[in-house]
Amino acid sequence: MANNGADCELPQRRLSAREKHNGQSADSLSLSERKQRDREERVSLVLWKKPLVTLHYFLRELLTTLKDWMWRLWRQRHSVLSLLVLVILFSIAYSVKGTHQKYVQHMEKRFLWCAYWVGLGILSSVGLGTGLHTFLLYLGPHIASVTLAAYECGSVDFPEPPYPEQIICPQEEGSISLWTIVSKVRLEACMWGAGTAIGELPPYFMARAARLSGEEPDDEDYEEFGELLEQAETPQDFATRAKLAVQKMVQRVGFFGILACASIPNPLFDLAGITCGHFLVPFWTFFGATLIGKAIIKMHIQKLFVIITFSSHIVEQMVSLIGAVPVLGSSLQKPFREYLQAQRAKMHHHAGEGTSADENGLSWVFEKVIVVMVCFFVCSIVNSMAQSYAKRQQQQMYSEGKTK
Repeated sequence: MANNGADCELPQRRLSAREKHNGQSADSLSLSERKQRDREERVSLVLWKKPLVTLHYFLRELLTTLKDWMWRLWRQRHSVLSLLVLVILFSIAYSVKGTHQKYVQHMEKRFLWCAYWVGLGILSSVGLGTGLHTFLLYLGPHIASVTLAAYECGSVDFPEPPYPEQIICPQEEGSISLWTIVSKVRLEACMWGAGTAIGELPPYFMARAARLSGEEPDDEDYEEFGELLEQAETPQDFATRAKLAVQKMVQRVGFFGILACASIPNPLFDLAGITCGHFLVPFWTFFGATLIGKAIIKMHIQKLFVIITFSSHIVEQMVSLIGAVPVLGSSLQKPFREYLQAQRAKMHHHAGEGTSADENGLSWVFEKVIVVMVCFFVCSIVNSMAQSYAKRQQQQMYSEGKTK
């Protein structure tokens, strides 16, 4: 246990020992050099390099975060108490039998469905080291499956249940169009977009708090923003010019500039959040434009792209094009055709009928890709929280050094 405790000592202590050995004191380092050194030490705290230390720091940061949340909840105890009363009343209404049960169950189903997609949207944009690409893994495949089913069934009136867990063709066919499919997936798409808008708030709040307090946070994105402002007159490369264009659009145009940046797939939107926070753009101006752009405009663009791509005739053409690939065409085309046939067969099963237990190789590979990406996302959260604890310890050491 003593050895494990020794391994979990802060990296600064080992570095300090090396500095003393070389006859150099930590006081001789400039502030920028110390920040750079500390950042390099934090970056090295990852599971595949220092698993024991990383897990130890992760657990301590988790306990610190839980303690902080509990304290905040205690400070807001009146609001928490009111929320608990509402939950108790809903639980009573949920458990007591009566004619109201169908309305309660409908509300429960809608709430959980919306919360599911909002949560996936937050995971996609909030980051925590790296974002989980939930559009590619969840929302995109969901829209694609609804599109394929709509063209196969000739209707979007899938029986509930089992929809949305399973899509089964209704007994009667109806009219089908592009806008019918758009309307069918509008709720989940908009909720996912609203989640991505919520996930963009941390950079905004971080930059706003730093501007109001007058202190620069030791955050890589914020420091990159500061360097960007310094070299605004002489941008060097395309990436810098693109970041400057986003920053100037948001700063000069305001609401409509934020709306334009949020309405298109934009990997630089974190910079827009930092810019708005740094220049003290009002919260509802930033969040309102972000919400409209991501949950309404951008989501309809992405929905239309997926629906058009997975229209029945387009899919058949893509499968045919795969077969035209020299040498490997036929072998690559076979699993795609089998997968499409299996999905179409599933849609025509009805309640009480058995489904085939055979698993297509394509779906098996896709499931394993999802598992790998989720595991990588979890590892990134562990690494990020461990690095946050190391940063907390470094700041505490500096503050103690200043008081001595």
